[in-house]
Amino acid sequence: MKVDTVIVGAGSAGLSALREVRRYTDDFLLVNDGHWGTTCAAVGCMPSKALIEAANAFHRRGTFEEFGIRGADDLSADIPAVLARVRAMRDGFVKGPEAVPEKLGERAISGRARLLGPGRLEVKGETVEARAIILAPGSSAIVPKPWRAFGDRILTTDTLFEQTDLPPRIAVIGMGAIGVEIAQALARLGLEVAGFDAIEALAGIDDPQVLVAFRPLIGAEIALHLGAPADLEDTGGAIRVTGAGGSFEADAVLAAIGRRPNIEGLGLETLGVPLDDDGLPEVDPASLRIGDLPVFLAGDANGYRPLLHEAADEGHIAGRMAAPDASSAGLCRRAPLSIVFSSPQVARVGPPLSDLGDADIATGSADFSKQARARMAQTAAGLLRIHAERETGRLLAAEMCVPGGEHLAHLLALAVEQHMTVADMLAMPFYHPVLEEGLRNALRDLAKDVAGAGGSDLSDCKAMGHDALD
Repeated sequence: MKVDTVIVGAGSAGLSALREVRRYTDDFLLVNDGHWGTTCAAVGCMPSKALIEAANAFHRRGTFEEFGIRGADDLSADIPAVLARVRAMRDGFVKGPEAVPEKLGERAISGRARLLGPGRLEVKGETVEARAIILAPGSSAIVPKPWRAFGDRILTTDTLFEQTDLPPRIAVIGMGAIGVEIAQALARLGLEVAGFDAIEALAGIDDPQVLVAFRPLIGAEIALHLGAPADLEDTGGAIRVTGAGGSFEADAVLAAIGRRPNIEGLGLETLGVPLDDDGLPEVDPASLRIGDLPVFLAGDANGYRPLLHEAADEGHIAGRMAAPDASSAGLCRRAPLSIVFSSPQVARVGPPLSDLGDADIATGSADFSKQARARMAQTAAGLLRIHAERETGRLLAAEMCVPGGEHLAHLLALAVEQHMTVADMLAMPFYHPVLEEGLRNALRDLAKDVAGAGGSDLSDCKAMGHDALD
């Protein structure tokens, strides 16, 4: 069989690539091994956020007395009902992707694909020749082989949302973004939760000062064991998890130690390009091209930025670059943006602080434990840090653990993407009272140490010195 383009994988990257491929040809195949519902919609960002919303709603009862609302002690979390709602919402989210094979008919194939070379694949025992190949096979949750002996007591995000109930004690191993989100949500629903990680880190935070601010906030809800590998022992009725600072008797363990690219058996070794220790080729982030071949690797599988919006962008780029008349220059990438839906929310815009190296930067910060609007909502906590070029005032990056971080991060991502300066941002209006006034405080702090060129006459409008008004 000969076709113009083959797309391997129908996740976020694959479906985004499909949209672009259909702009230049109807002669394509979409090959997908496994579920057609995408990782994000089926087991990732969507069901996890549904769980987090339920957990945060129940957790709010702890603030009711302060608001003058009585009777919170009579509330309870019905875990089976919470999980049933998550699955019901999940089932709605996956309907669109699940309908793709029916809509495409014979151009969609359920099965495994294996490369036979730069322009050839084997699909369900048949050889397919293609002018261009887009690989977007996605990733799978990592479960170390020794842990598999514990059977269904080891959960992953791929299996968590299929549970109809949860046991009262859960250990979460891996306190990156996903681990922190799920661990806090389960704790807020009333489960006893302990978090373990081999390193002294949380939620992917890079800025040491933000980590110092965040750790006691999450540690107030979850017992943390950071800085040593977790060891699992079957005690007969439970799993004893031992890590830094002690152990925890768990009824189940959530493995949140990362995801592995689905490249086993994909045949990358047949492309004739060097592979790294993980079996991955070098990929140009601007074109997603492997070497100078008409083969592209997009989405979670390349490990570059494993986030949905990045996977969608990469599918778009790969689809555009796979076109017969595509430029070899590649497409630009957006400013990096990541968000962790904990409370307070953790977010980073631009490169991590550790990657700014020896650049002459200035930093401004804002303490959200004193922010007026956050105090009204009983969410006052956390720290925002913003970095800019000292000489020009151009905004470079930010990291935070603050209430409403998802929204502040988007404002800062816009500013970084548009090469705005501190003065440009301070020239913009800030309503009162809003969380964004905390952002303005950080910008004002930053403005003390950077050049003031640009902006407007109002860029240097100073604070009045009254918490209720600033």
